[in-house]
Amino acid sequence: MTEREHEQGHDRTDRADGAGHVSTGTPAETGDSTVAIPELVIISGMSGAGRSTAAKCLEDLGWFVVDNLPPALIPTMVELGARSQGNVARIAVVVDVRGRRFFDNLRESLADLEAKGVTRRIVFLETSDDVLVRRFESVRRPHPLQGDGRIVDGIAAERDLLRELRGDADLVIDTSSLNVHELRAKMDAQFAGDEEPELRATVMSFGFKYGLPVDADLVVDCRFLPNPHWVPELRPFTGLNEEVSAYVFDQPGAKEFLNQYTELLQLIAAGYRREGKRYVTIAVGCTGGKHRSVAMSEKLSARLATEGIETVLVHRDMGRE
Repeated sequence: MTEREHEQGHDRTDRADGAGHVSTGTPAETGDSTVAIPELVIISGMSGAGRSTAAKCLEDLGWFVVDNLPPALIPTMVELGARSQGNVARIAVVVDVRGRRFFDNLRESLADLEAKGVTRRIVFLETSDDVLVRRFESVRRPHPLQGDGRIVDGIAAERDLLRELRGDADLVIDTSSLNVHELRAKMDAQFAGDEEPELRATVMSFGFKYGLPVDADLVVDCRFLPNPHWVPELRPFTGLNEEVSAYVFDQPGAKEFLNQYTELLQLIAAGYRREGKRYVTIAVGCTGGKHRSVAMSEKLSARLATEGIETVLVHRDMGRE
């Protein structure tokens, strides 16, 4: 970022709260003083510079993200958000040259938003020409503006088209030397405020005889514990029943495993947050997915919740027998 762009960023962040949160609370022009206009961020920049990654980062932070929205519809999108009764409080719109026939409308839309008192922020993603050429060649895709020419011709045309928008940007991020995780970290620093990025976990019990969950990040095998299936009075029940849960956790190693695996997950969760990973699926299995895995999943999800990890509990195979 040049010194001039840095100074522009300082001037514009006078309108922001904290580390990049745009001020809201402006009453919408609907006659209802309790309706607040959503925060608005416009993401643009060079094709191949990481617009999709930046958009996904904001989506993970709870923003409502619209990709490739025609600029003329941005004021309408903000108006719909204002009518959502707080359900759409933050909107991010990705604008790029794929919608080039609508691109001329962007300046008019920005002026319309300013006239209505909407506070908006423009994030522009920049990358050097040589890096962009390598990125397009690595995925073997043409530049959207190259036509019958070369990739460099498309890049030059896009730079010319985006020059004025880049000059108006509140935040310019050069991704030439950034990987995906580093770009996400920069977006988090601007838009996550002082809060640590949230990690969401799905704890899923399953039966090995029905196959491993294809979306599992971590797999826990509870078959080292005695199977309640072979206890006649427990066989009809599931791990949701207190009798089965008590039986499982009375077995040697069960409580120790729960305690130590919870500690391990705390270490893993910290690493996931550093690497920008927001979702993790923990699959807890036993033979049929009815007794041991269900009981362990219940306890494990409760432990994760106490550690501040938003947790969803799913019993995939319970009831299939």
